[in-house]
Order: sequence, then C-alpha cells, then structure tokens
Amino acid sequence: MNNSQLWERYNRYLCRCESLGIELDISRMEFPDSFFDDMSAEIIRAFAEMSELEHGAIANPDEDRMVGHYWLRAPELAPNAELRSLIEQTADKIKAFAKHVHQQGRFKHVLLVGIGGSALGPQLVEHAFGTPESPMSLSFCDNTDPDGTRRTLSELPEGGASTLVLIVSKSGGTKETRNGMLEVKAAFEKLGHTFAEHAVAVTGDGSKLYKLAKDEGWLEIFPIWDWVGGRTSIFSAVGLLPAALIGIDIEKFLSGAAAMDHCTRSGDPLKNPAMLLALMWHFAGGGKGAKDMVILPYKDQLMLFSKYLQQLVMESLGKELDRDGNRVEQGIAVYGNKGSTDQHAYIQQLRDGLDNFFVTFIDVLRDSGEVEVEPGIRSGDFLAGFYLGTRKALFDKQRQSISITVTELTPKELGALIALYERAVGFYASLVNINAYHQPGVEAGKKAAGRVIELQQKALEALGPEKLTAEEIASKIGAEKEAETIYQVLNRLAENSGRGVSKTEGSTPAGTRFAAA
Repeated sequence: MNNSQLWERYNRYLCRCESLGIELDISRMEFPDSFFDDMSAEIIRAFAEMSELEHGAIANPDEDRMVGHYWLRAPELAPNAELRSLIEQTADKIKAFAKHVHQQGRFKHVLLVGIGGSALGPQLVEHAFGTPESPMSLSFCDNTDPDGTRRTLSELPEGGASTLVLIVSKSGGTKETRNGMLEVKAAFEKLGHTFAEHAVAVTGDGSKLYKLAKDEGWLEIFPIWDWVGGRTSIFSAVGLLPAALIGIDIEKFLSGAAAMDHCTRSGDPLKNPAMLLALMWHFAGGGKGAKDMVILPYKDQLMLFSKYLQQLVMESLGKELDRDGNRVEQGIAVYGNKGSTDQHAYIQQLRDGLDNFFVTFIDVLRDSGEVEVEPGIRSGDFLAGFYLGTRKALFDKQRQSISITVTELTPKELGALIALYERAVGFYASLVNINAYHQPGVEAGKKAAGRVIELQQKALEALGPEKLTAEEIASKIGAEKEAETIYQVLNRLAENSGRGVSKTEGSTPAGTRFAAA
C-alpha cells in the first residue's frame, strides 16, 4: 500500500467523537473492503443485544443478573425509577462525604484495601490525576502479601492517625480483601487507633462486610449493586469515592463516559468507535483471539491503562464455552506499558520478531512542555515523533495497528476511554457469542485456593514428633493425590518461624520429611 492509498484509507476510515476530541484510526488494519459486509449479521446481533442490555434485559444469564454499568453515568436510562434514585443518591452521598472529609481536615490520606476491579480502577485514576497538591493522597493494599501490606502500612503519614481506610469488596467475602482488612485493623489497633473511627465500607447490601461495618459502627457504608461487575465498577462508589476524596471532579469523569456512550450507540459501525474496535479485534485474531493486544499510550498518565484493560478484556473475553455450551476457548491477551519507554523494550520484537499481535497506540495532542530541547523542538515533539515513527516502522513490516488520538487528557477524556473499551468488550462478546459478564475461571481459582488452605490445616493437625514425607502425610489425611500440594504448603511453613513445622531436607521433595516443631 503506497502513501497516497494509505492517506485515502485514513480519511475514509477515521472515526471521530467530536464532542470529546477523540478519534479512532483503523486505516493500518489491513482488512479487505468486504469485511464489514461479511460481518453484517454479527454486527446487527451485537447492536441488538447491547440495546437489550441497556434496557435492563438479563445479560448475564449464568447469574440471572442485569448488567447496568452504563446506567452509572446516565441514571435516567436505568430501567426503573428505584434504580435511578439509588444511583443518583449514591453519587450525591459520595460528593457530600468527600466534601465533609476535606472540610473536617482530620484525614489527609486514603488507604484503599481491595483487589482486582476494586483496586485497578482507583489506581488508574490516581496515577493519572493525583498530584502533591491533591487534598488527600492515596495508597493501596491490593494483595494478600503480608510483606507488601507491611510496607504500605509503614509509609502511612502520621502513623496512620490521619488515614481514612476504604475496604472495598462487593461480596464482602473476598479472602484477599478480608485478609488485608484484618492486617490493617491489627496494625491500627497496635498503633493505638480505633479502627472503626477510620473505616469506610464499599460493599453489597447485607454482605458480611456490610454487617461488620454496621456492628462496629464504621464511619460510612457505600453500596455496590449486584448488576455492576467488579471490572466495570469504576463509575460506581468503587471508583468515584476514592476519586472524589483525592479531589478529582467526578462529574467530569462521569460526563466523559456518558458522552462516549452516546457516541457508541450509533447504529452505523463506521461511526461507532466501540464497534470498530471490536471488529478490528475480531479481524486481527480471526474471531479466535489469535493475536495479542498491545496497548501503547504515549502519555505517562496512562501507564496503568494496559493493566486496567488486562482485567476488563481478559476476564470478560477469556471463556472456555460460548453461550450455546460449545467449547471455544476464546480470549485476547493484553499487555503494554507506555511510549516511548517501550522503544527500548519490546518494540524490537514487535517489529522484527513474531507477528502474533496488533498494537493500539494512544496519542494525546496537548502537553505542558515549554522547554526547547533543540531549536524549535520540545520534548513533547519527540514523544509524538516516536509514536508516529514507531507506527510507520511497524506498518512497513506489515505489523498492524489501531490509533486513538485524544486532544487532551482530563478526567472527562479518561472516563470516555474507559467507556469506549467497556462497550467494545460487550460488542466483541456478542460477535463471538460468549458471555462477557461472568468469570467461572476466577471462581474456580478461588475454590482451588480454599482447598489448599483446607489441606494445610489437615496436614498441620497430622504432624507430630515423627518425621514424615509428604506422601505419608497425604495418606494419613486421606489425600493421596495431593502429595505435591502438601509438600508445597509444609515447605513454605517450615521456612517461616513460629508456624509449627520443622523440615529435614531430602535429595528430592519426595525424600523431604516434616514434623511438628
């Protein structure tokens, strides 16, 4: 394809959301002219299913739930007055609470305890817009790693005295979040603080966490509804509360998402950026996810965007079965960091190595550069040069890419970008006939982890002065097929003092023996 053909193609396929200053360019995806006609039946189905979803249909049949994250930024579209009122009241409550906290002046820092979607969204927003001038700073306990939690706690200002703690768990039973809460609570009490006087819950009505917060008299409780999934919860209290506390204009954040929703309701696929994204994903991977999605934003503020999209895309689209029960093993792998940092990392392989990917570049036109690093040239000009140059270098080697251009990056544009990908995920799921809104693999992992803890407890109970191998312990507790798991858990416990396990190293794991310490 020569330059004049590429210029014509760029003009033909550029999709603009003019109200947001956002453009989507698919000209460097080499789909044939017949592609949109060939996909017409799937496109029509996807539009129809999205409309039904937004009107309150059961879009997640496995859990018999509506899927309503679109209503969070447009409550007037909720299927009934009760839901609209709940959404509006919660947004007002968040703003009033944040204003009260700022005026009171007692809290200067926020510690959020959550995992997955309960942390990724707030992390993205904080990294993009948090500054030393923000009314509150924000840190996270987003894993059940005691060393990570201890490090975070050691960095709390004023020994935690001025820290507000948000415990975020929809079910209230997520083990990682519960463990983090218990670690934080113990640390606060050790420091002489009454935990309930620092704690706020964001959880489902009537959950274990809700009941605990009520019983202990926590400062406040904010809702998460069952029709909002964790990976699409950033526009609920999960994302809005920490954003408001660190001084971000959540009205602009919501308005950007609402404006993108309006743009992506267009029934013309060539004027609908979310449908175009979904169709390009389908084209790139043959509808089977055969190529990875590389996210390359040329803006430091968006460094965590690829991490955020990993969960949104991979948890939504990584499914073994389609909606008819057929084994399809769908999914799209997502990775990325930021430009131009990746000029010095994996761009080398993208250009010259395996052609198993497509790139999405994100370019932000406005910057704050003032210093000339060369006559008439500023740092931002080099950043743009690296973006355009890398895109060309890849295309010259028949490596395909999508480009998203944003005029500027404020909470409004970030809200729009998130909403763009949320709807693209929904469209793609319809195109390939899968349920984007459940996560059976995640649930399977949680059950397997529970089984490991159960085996650990039984193995500890079986230990005595006699030194036994993992196989002997497994036989003793009736878990003959679980010898490796028993070896792994006891080996870890033996390396931690005070856990009641001693170890005599063997030449192989099978020869290693364990006893009560």
